[in-house]
Amino acid sequence: MTALEELSALVTRFEAGEQQHSALWERLPVIPETNRPAAVLMLFGVLDDVPAESGRPIAPADLDVLLLERAHTLDDHPGQVAFPGGMVDPEDESVVAAALREAVEETGLDASGVRVLGTIPELGLIRSNFRVTPVLGWWDAPSPVRVVDYAESAQVFRVPVRDLLDPVNRVTATISRFGRTYTSPGFTVNGVLVWGFTGMVLSGLFDELGWTVPWDTEKLRDVDLL
Repeated sequence: MTALEELSALVTRFEAGEQQHSALWERLPVIPETNRPAAVLMLFGVLDDVPAESGRPIAPADLDVLLLERAHTLDDHPGQVAFPGGMVDPEDESVVAAALREAVEETGLDASGVRVLGTIPELGLIRSNFRVTPVLGWWDAPSPVRVVDYAESAQVFRVPVRDLLDPVNRVTATISRFGRTYTSPGFTVNGVLVWGFTGMVLSGLFDELGWTVPWDTEKLRDVDLL
């Protein structure tokens, strides 16, 4: 199967109730009574003309995913790497519409070139009081992307999936707050650390797809809070 076929099949299994959340996602509980709806776009496409840094024979080799680094001046999650997305507004027809709208506003992509494959069941983002629906998309006709508003984003970039899967780039991110230490899967790519919600969702997705390459979960990386 191609990467597109595997992603489509995963969505079908979720929508049919045949696919269970990974153990990682169970750590992201949803509290419908208090959380607000949000959506993110997990946009995959054929690798652009910037090759993967990893030379390892890791499949899929010709795939990338769109990410952004949040502005370091934001009050919520400053400097963190995230998928394009945000809160569902009253005028949005659906979570899919919200994810596409936010992606256009944040990255300037042309939404007409995006094929929506479907959604993954919502996950909790407790600190921001959101329940987040990941929308899986395929970039049929990639368009240029950029930072639209530097008050919101520091950079927008496409990351080769091969680099994310390379064990050399995988770490367990740790952060200590109020006397407790929290951990999440992390990825060191493009000069940044992908961790937290985004790291957990990416790691969980790769597990579900069977793409994960064994990596050293004991390799720790402290998160530098801004």
